Amino acid sequence: MPISPYLHSLREVVGHRLLLLPGVTAVVFDDEQRLLLGQRADNGRWSLIAGVMDPGEQPAETVVREVYEETAVHVVPERITSVFTQPPNTYPNGDRTEYVDITFRCRAAGGEARVNDDESLAVGWFRLADLPPIGDLTRRRIECALEPGTAAWFGTPADRHP
Repeated sequence: MPISPYLHSLREVVGHRLLLLPGVTAVVFDDEQRLLLGQRADNGRWSLIAGVMDPGEQPAETVVREVYEETAVHVVPERITSVFTQPPNTYPNGDRTEYVDITFRCRAAGGEARVNDDESLAVGWFRLADLPPIGDLTRRRIECALEPGTAAWFGTPADRHP
């Protein structure tokens, strides 16, 4: 998985030690209420599109950038659906991270879904009844995005390890 120049410079100093990082996740729906997913290159799992904020970047800007970089789909963020700290993660190279994630419900506004970088093996639109295997945390994010209204889900300590 590519790493931003900012994170690369941090890793030169801290090595593989745990970094707490600001991240965003996109729950993207098209006009047919299909969901955009990407099959991750690092573990082969289907997931929502996500990424790390760069210094000086606003969360909504990050979600727009990340979705386009990974899928070539243009999106409009509609609302924040959840905010929580994800469980710690160790990448294959040994880098350890823990993300404070802001999940946005987004509307597709253009572009054709395709693999647009080396972070995904495949990209596609899925009907909610026909989702590929996804993790519990991904499913919870989708559920939050489907709930009516503007309230966001804020994770609690009991939710830390779904």
